[in-house]
Amino acid sequence: MTNLKFSVIIPVFNAASTLESTIASVLQQTEKSFELIIVDDGSTDNSLRKALAMASKDTRIKVKSQQNMGVAAARNFGLTCAHGKLIAFLDADDLWLPNKLARHWSWHRSFPDIAISFAQVEFISNFPEASRAVSTVPPMNLSVAELVAENPTCTSSNIVLRSDCLEKIGLFREGMSYAEDQEWLVRARAKGLNIRGINCHLVDYRMSGDGLSANLEKMYAGWRLLASSYETHFDRSAAEAQYCRYLARRALRTGARANTALGFSLRGLRLNIRAFFSGRNRGLATLTGAIAAQFLPRETRIRFFA
Repeated sequence: MTNLKFSVIIPVFNAASTLESTIASVLQQTEKSFELIIVDDGSTDNSLRKALAMASKDTRIKVKSQQNMGVAAARNFGLTCAHGKLIAFLDADDLWLPNKLARHWSWHRSFPDIAISFAQVEFISNFPEASRAVSTVPPMNLSVAELVAENPTCTSSNIVLRSDCLEKIGLFREGMSYAEDQEWLVRARAKGLNIRGINCHLVDYRMSGDGLSANLEKMYAGWRLLASSYETHFDRSAAEAQYCRYLARRALRTGARANTALGFSLRGLRLNIRAFFSGRNRGLATLTGAIAAQFLPRETRIRFFA
């Protein structure tokens, strides 16, 4: 049996501008027992070249390549190569704090019943002076309803898995460009596996106007595909209203068109007004921001709502 603590999997597609700093955030971890598996998903820029250059300097880095098949397929390829007791996912444009792996290792040793762990995420923009939001971590195991409605894990870059649980969950659902990580988490919880968070900031999530996450309508379509598979586990109208609220906040943070946040807010209100306004004034703050965004220039919106 392997003594390796972690396998870190980074799927890469045309991420040359951010990949080196992302890899560096792994190499700077205080926990040194890991392998780093980089899966290039048919990049047409020099992402693969940069990954190979960094691998030539550190034997822990393993670079794999495949034709473009999507992020789920790239993660699955990485999973077939993983040997660590814990598996951590990281997107090619995000960053880890240096104690990320060490905290997760300690957490899983303290709570061996937990299959998947996550932590707080800080959302960072291209404006250093912009206000920053940090995600919240519920104190107990996540429910299917929580994962579907707003997904407190926020990003796959936040997820750490006990490798002995992978067979029960299965691989990521290929063919989904949006919500594939959320679907995988919901599937894990629906099968009875525990998902619990660490209440500290360990991941920086880069917000960009030109990535997958910025395409909010496609995110919404992916979410509805996910919801249709598990709607017997939760209140569909309430969860969809909360997800529309989440998309409205995301529109504000990423500088989407001014009417985008308002449009998602109004959808959420029509679906389930009570659910939209649930949770520590989050709905009221979102709706207020969406209305205010109509009168603010894009850069001001990003600086203020980031």
